[in-house]
Amino acid sequence: MHNPLSKKRTYILSFIVAWIVIFAIHTLVISFFYHIDGGISIADAAIFNFSFAIIGYNLWYVIRFNLRENQSAFDLIINHVIVAVVIIAIWMTGAYFALRSMYGDNTSYIQFLNDSLPWRVISGIFFYLFFIMFYYVIMYYEDLQEKLNIQSELQNLVKEAELNALKSQINPHFLFNSLNSISSLTITNPEDAQEMVIKLSDFLRYSLSHDKNEKASLRQEFENLKRYLDIEKVRFGKRLNFVSKVTDDCLDFQIPNMILQPLIENSIKHGVYNSTDEVLVEVSCRSNEHYFYIEISNDYDPEAVKKKGQGIGLSNIRKRLQLLYQRQDLLEIIAEKMVFRAILKIPKNS
Repeated sequence: MHNPLSKKRTYILSFIVAWIVIFAIHTLVISFFYHIDGGISIADAAIFNFSFAIIGYNLWYVIRFNLRENQSAFDLIINHVIVAVVIIAIWMTGAYFALRSMYGDNTSYIQFLNDSLPWRVISGIFFYLFFIMFYYVIMYYEDLQEKLNIQSELQNLVKEAELNALKSQINPHFLFNSLNSISSLTITNPEDAQEMVIKLSDFLRYSLSHDKNEKASLRQEFENLKRYLDIEKVRFGKRLNFVSKVTDDCLDFQIPNMILQPLIENSIKHGVYNSTDEVLVEVSCRSNEHYFYIEISNDYDPEAVKKKGQGIGLSNIRKRLQLLYQRQDLLEIIAEKMVFRAILKIPKNS
């Protein structure tokens, strides 16, 4: 794993600027407060500070090496204490003898150098602790970001799997009923059976081609809905009367794909199935500033609905809407005396 300071240009520039500031403060302090010659002050500050900057930069690799093994907190602390002692000893010894070899004939500076060793050791400990804490914070932050990213990816995968599972319930359910009808028609009306097979093929082709895309225009959904209704009209004949009151300005709006078919299927199931007369199934749309509304209504017999129930269609739609929009109030069901209405509410700013 690369040093986090080298990952971004701003990080390494900030690191360099910080040590230049420390170098400048160090130079000013020993020059003005301890009256050390300016050139010697610069050399002192440069050797002690820039050497530790290099050491501090490379401490990252020591930390990463220590974390490879499963260590207890006590062992980790002991390791850091040993590393700190070794590093500070090497740093102090190297800087001390470098300056002594350069300015050994300057007795006043050598005296200052000897006297300043304790606070230099303390500053070394402070620098070491700062680097260690900084690197651990960076590691914690990166680990947290990685976990959040993994969690987000897992949530997306779970969401996608749930959506695919919900959509996969539609085709087998509809296909089962259609194949039963085709089977009957092959005996009573072979020509209608052939027509129904072709339309069923077109319907399933659309379903499969839009399986990976969660949204489609209302125009596309209506074209596919027409295929579905043509199939159902082969089964129910004049008993199914479908009326669309959808204006052109609604057709380009994006809605969850394959979400209208279960609503129409529900209308047919609870209306046409249980009636020998013509049943009106009507689709209309409207919109306001925040929502796009699609309403599907049908005539029905309340007693017959109570016996048959709602099936998977409506619960399927509620679950899909909740997964896509994180809302539970986007499908409203209104059962009046002789009319059943389903109102689909799609947020415009989703």
